Amino acid sequence: MRYYAYHRTSTTDQHLDRGINTITEFCKNNDLKLDNKIYTDQCTGKNFNRPGYTDLIDTIKYQIETNNEKVTLIVSELDRLGRNKELTLKEIRMLKDLGVRLMVIEIPTTCQDLSKLDDSLAGMMMETINNMLIEMYVSFAHAEMEKRATRQREGIEAKKARGEWDDFGRPRVLDFDKFTKEYKRVLNGDIKPGECMKLLGITKPTYYRYKKEFDNKEVK
Repeated sequence: MRYYAYHRTSTTDQHLDRGINTITEFCKNNDLKLDNKIYTDQCTGKNFNRPGYTDLIDTIKYQIETNNEKVTLIVSELDRLGRNKELTLKEIRMLKDLGVRLMVIEIPTTCQDLSKLDDSLAGMMMETINNMLIEMYVSFAHAEMEKRATRQREGIEAKKARGEWDDFGRPRVLDFDKFTKEYKRVLNGDIKPGECMKLLGITKPTYYRYKKEFDNKEVK
């Protein structure tokens, strides 16, 4: 049996080492020796076009097709494998068709040594249950991701409705009413634009963006 491991993080996630440590500790506690390094990617999980994962699959296929080896793939969590439900399930089924056993540390039953079960029927039942659990976890992870995306969209729309989100999709750096109060002093000739910027603590691009918004509202 050859053991391989894979871990992915998003490009904004700085905890690549945490997942690697989880896998390393798991292998140590269970006397499992990885055949190679832990394959990693630091990129989106929306698809499987990743250099580390592609390298891993090529290696696994070589071992199976050339050396007729049995292979186990270890991941810490299913969403570290992929984030898209349909593509992840397709990939898991591809691994199963290759004869690869998938161990998911967050799903303890998938890490049990089924060969130690006395009853072969019990082993088959446990394998079926594990496959069902894996698909269920993929569905839950996908649903949670969609729920977060929906909440984020709703939050942005609510901010836009309250006028707290500018044309560039960023939170306002300055309350618009405060800008209006000082900008009217510029219109009245009391202060110059440069003085207004300094007083409000804003940059020139921000000043003219707020000025444009003010002018548009005045026209309406």
